[in-house]
Amino acid sequence: MPTSAPTAVVVDGYYNAASLPPAFARRGFSVVHVQSTPEPIPSWTPPDLSVYRENIVHTDDASTVRRLKEYDPVCVIAGQEPGVPLADRLSETLGLPTNGTRLSGARRDKYAMAEALRAAGLCCADQFRSGRADEIVAWVRARGSYPVVLKPLRSCNTDGVTVCATADEVRRAAEQVLTSRDAFGAPNTEVLVQSYLDGDEYIVDTVSRDGEHFVSSVWKYEKTLVDGRNLYDKDILVPPGDAPAPQLMAYVRQALDALGIRHGPAHSEVKMTSRGPALVETGARLSGGMLPEVHDLCLGQNQADLTVLAHTDPGEFRRRYAGRSYRPRQAAMGYTVATTADGVVRAVDEEVVARIGALPTVRRTVLNLAPGQRIRPTVDLATCTMRVHLTGPTQEAVLADYARVRALKDRVYVL
Repeated sequence: MPTSAPTAVVVDGYYNAASLPPAFARRGFSVVHVQSTPEPIPSWTPPDLSVYRENIVHTDDASTVRRLKEYDPVCVIAGQEPGVPLADRLSETLGLPTNGTRLSGARRDKYAMAEALRAAGLCCADQFRSGRADEIVAWVRARGSYPVVLKPLRSCNTDGVTVCATADEVRRAAEQVLTSRDAFGAPNTEVLVQSYLDGDEYIVDTVSRDGEHFVSSVWKYEKTLVDGRNLYDKDILVPPGDAPAPQLMAYVRQALDALGIRHGPAHSEVKMTSRGPALVETGARLSGGMLPEVHDLCLGQNQADLTVLAHTDPGEFRRRYAGRSYRPRQAAMGYTVATTADGVVRAVDEEVVARIGALPTVRRTVLNLAPGQRIRPTVDLATCTMRVHLTGPTQEAVLADYARVRALKDRVYVL
């Protein structure tokens, strides 16, 4: 039933969208959850619905809008990428601050995303899409340049992403995508092939209100290429004045405009190529690597609280953040742990976990596996074994603890 407290709406509050309800609660708002699918998305842990006023399982737009009107919500936010199109439709229909439906496709479909940037005159990859592996191979051969990158049209992170150096590798990768499901459980009916973007890769996280963008952080990815797969290793906080952060921030602000992201959070991945910044992809949602308590320490703010502020007190958001960028308080790093192990986890060595947690700059260790679960060689983000968040007074201190964690990581799980 509706409550007297003002209300916000989160669509598909999976993963770290769990940080949104407590952020709203701190500002006196209750939250209603909308589940965009008949059943929870199988590849994600279901959200904790106890923190929501109600869970509405979406069947059709008219019914969901009718139920939401009872709460007179102030905003509708996508918690994860599958919820983006529905959040756009609901916010637009309800007359709330919205990114609108005109460019919804460009915010979810990676092909349409790059074409929107190209139309805006921004640097991006050459590309082709098809539901047939032979057409993908023909395009690559006609183009005559390697490497190329193959990926699903509507996934996230490194799911199904393969770097290919030959036509045979392209065919195998295309067939693998077309016979699989994406990270959200939907069948892949087409595959996207893009020119390989050279250069280092960066994360640029933002929060927007009325088209005014605050850059909440820039991080440099360091990945390892294994069998055509780019495996996450570490992401390192970049001081905002250090090259190429200013250039990246200016580019991403233009990219957000091109994609119609006027409200709410966004997580952009950008390559700093020989031609300048070029977008890998943008998600109109919180960064998956964002932990509010860690970001508060190293940045003095976090994307979840900023998203809530932008929707509940836009005047304060504009005064303090709009058009500006982050000011780090400490050095920081996220370490995503890969493995070559294959077997069943018999136990977690809590002593080793405690040793990692006791390191001076380690702030949080998130284990992805429990006893009885299968551990497999890492091929993507979903098969990483844990993530360690570090922040401290200097980059040297953080890197020293990163090296210590690497020395201990293979002892965490007992097979």
